[in-house]
Amino acid sequence: MTQNQLTNATHTISQVLIGKQEQVKLALTCLVANGHLLIEDLPGMGKTTLSHALANVLGLQYSRIQFTSDLLPADMLGINIFDNKEQTFQFHPGPVFNQLVLADEINRASPKTQSALLEAMEEGQVSLDGRTHNLPTPFFVIGTQNPQHQSGTYPLPESQLDRFLMRIQLGYPDKAAEKSMLLSNDELLKDTIEPIISVDDFLKAQQEARLVHASDNILNYILALVTFSRESNEFANPLSPRATKALLSAAKAWAYLDNRDYLIPEDVQKVLPAVAEHRLRSASSDFSTHGSLSQILLEAIDPIAM
Repeated sequence: MTQNQLTNATHTISQVLIGKQEQVKLALTCLVANGHLLIEDLPGMGKTTLSHALANVLGLQYSRIQFTSDLLPADMLGINIFDNKEQTFQFHPGPVFNQLVLADEINRASPKTQSALLEAMEEGQVSLDGRTHNLPTPFFVIGTQNPQHQSGTYPLPESQLDRFLMRIQLGYPDKAAEKSMLLSNDELLKDTIEPIISVDDFLKAQQEARLVHASDNILNYILALVTFSRESNEFANPLSPRATKALLSAAKAWAYLDNRDYLIPEDVQKVLPAVAEHRLRSASSDFSTHGSLSQILLEAIDPIAM
């Protein structure tokens, strides 16, 4: 039943983000795998629309933080304010204390503000003035990023990029999809999306996805891909053990969304570009090569030989 609900969620979001069903499924895959998502593309491509729709169909508490060059960590995390009546400091949580946080145009903020998200994304908590505050469960960050050749952007460091389980690019819609957008009232559709799955059921889906079976052949295939990235001179930044685990988790979530309880090589191949590309070349600003490095991996390793 939960898998059917997630299928319905994919269909519902695809009615708002027309012609991008695979990208929508990849985004849901990322959340089912309990990972953070980076959406990298030009302005006006539907990044914010996708994020808001995901929050709506999953019934998650949602906040949007617009990253700018003058945004401070306290604007995002919260602040302690002295209460004269109680004679003590009271913590006032910032917008990061929601289940799904849209970090919009994350690479327009300063490195100091970008790094303030690291603890939240990795540990699910925020530490301020010697006290630790737990974030809600589940907790997801969807970061949107403009091409780095645009003015006023700060490249995300490798440590920050590595916190994102997957990176996707929406790309331009085809002619038929864009015509459908002109004929439909997508703003009305976006505002009327109702939750399709409860938070409890979604947490259950995450647990079930982790139980998807991976055979020794599949594990060897994943390890062969990762090892090739480390031994070949094609890659400036080979895949780390964290990336290995991310690839397996994402492949399991993709298989789960396909209503299977076991992995096949195609699951790994479907998620590899989204999982690996931003790790293999984290500083790249060339959108024309998006997916090309992971394609080198896929062509180098034959899953049948595993």
